[in-house]
Amino acid sequence: MIRLAAIALPIAPALASAAETVPPSGTLTTLLQVLLGLGVVMAAIAGAAWLARRYLPGGGMGSGPVRVVGGVMVGPKERVVVVEVNDTWLVLGVTATQVNELHTLPRPAHASTSTPSSVFPPPGSALARWLRAGSGRES
Repeated sequence: MIRLAAIALPIAPALASAAETVPPSGTLTTLLQVLLGLGVVMAAIAGAAWLARRYLPGGGMGSGPVRVVGGVMVGPKERVVVVEVNDTWLVLGVTATQVNELHTLPRPAHASTSTPSSVFPPPGSALARWLRAGSGRES
């Protein structure tokens, strides 16, 4: 313990003068450093998301041999979905925890190749219909 004090005593004035020479940082400087650090972190997150979408498989929806043909809600968390895989249609039962194949059939000859817009109606369309029906106006 005495040896430690003997070594630290000659260094103490140098450490004290070093602490006095550090200029106090202003609030604006600290705020600028925080905002710059936040900007770097946000840019890193955005870059990682872009790289993940670009290079990881399954990032581009609608591309590839699998396409959703249609679907209907049959419960609060259950739906029946028709999915086209190459030239085969799969009727799937989808719940919150699992997906079950209900039926398999060949793609009909009259089926269009584009995804119909009625599969996923625009948000609020059901509410708009309900409001029109309640007010007595039907279009």
